[in-house]
Amino acid sequence: MGTPNRESRLNLYYSFYVMRWKFAANVAKMAALALLLFAAAPLAKEWKVDPTWLHRYVPEVAEKTSDVTTDSCHSQPIFGEGDPEAGILRSVARFGEVTVDAGGECKVVRYERQEEIYFVLKGSGTLHYGPEQAPMRKNDFTYLPPGVSHTLSNPAQEPLRVVVMGVKIPADVAIQPAVPKPAIANLDQVKEQTVEGHPVSVQYKLLIGPRTGTRDLINATYVVIDTFLMDFAPGGTNFPHHHLTAEEIYLVLDGEGSMVAGGGMDGTEGRHAARAGDAYYFRPNCTVGFYNSDRPGAKAHILALRSRVPLPKRAD
Repeated sequence: MGTPNRESRLNLYYSFYVMRWKFAANVAKMAALALLLFAAAPLAKEWKVDPTWLHRYVPEVAEKTSDVTTDSCHSQPIFGEGDPEAGILRSVARFGEVTVDAGGECKVVRYERQEEIYFVLKGSGTLHYGPEQAPMRKNDFTYLPPGVSHTLSNPAQEPLRVVVMGVKIPADVAIQPAVPKPAIANLDQVKEQTVEGHPVSVQYKLLIGPRTGTRDLINATYVVIDTFLMDFAPGGTNFPHHHLTAEEIYLVLDGEGSMVAGGGMDGTEGRHAARAGDAYYFRPNCTVGFYNSDRPGAKAHILALRSRVPLPKRAD
């Protein structure tokens, strides 16, 4: 009789131990799962999907220190370097405005694998291109090739405002020796024309494009597909469209209308009121377009930059 009772007690103790061990293991698993879910919750809340387009209103863009900044040279980073969402841009290094005070000057810069374009919005000044100096005035534009030291100074009595556009050149692109003198032109020298695939209600001035091209006034770039000015008639449009392998930036110089940025297949859900000073960045394959006001006599001008973004070598 004693032996069975002893075996029964041992079996009971063993069963109880196993049950305790399993219970403790399950509690540990549940605690670990809860901890994992708790830790993942902030990550899920903080996760942010990159936008397909960006908008900035230039008068509200704060000045920031850049590589050209001095006490008399001020930078406004609209897109790219200096902007909180610079990482979204693929080929554009910077798109912003620089203001040089009367009698002021900027720091000298040199980019070995970047090309830049300057467009003068207001005032006049001097472009320093290597050892060369050349005057620039309102509506002048110039191409600055990689490897050339350059800067701006302002001997005039009013501020000089310039749009600065910089684009990165991939390592596999061969760079040719820079021309010894800067190529500078003015909007007055460029004829307006229509562009195939776009309505006649918008006329284009093709300013700066590829070195292998012939249609722009200055053909010199490596990655920039085109720098152009659009002149919209009342009610005019360039129709919503997209570019599979290019990113684009629009800067409204004057006028008002509706900017198309993202949205539905026809772009109608992506219309946004636009006025002078509005700037939009469009990622590759993002719907882009503009509808001018249809008021009699209404005009609108947009300065645009389009640069090539290579397709990925392998799918994501």
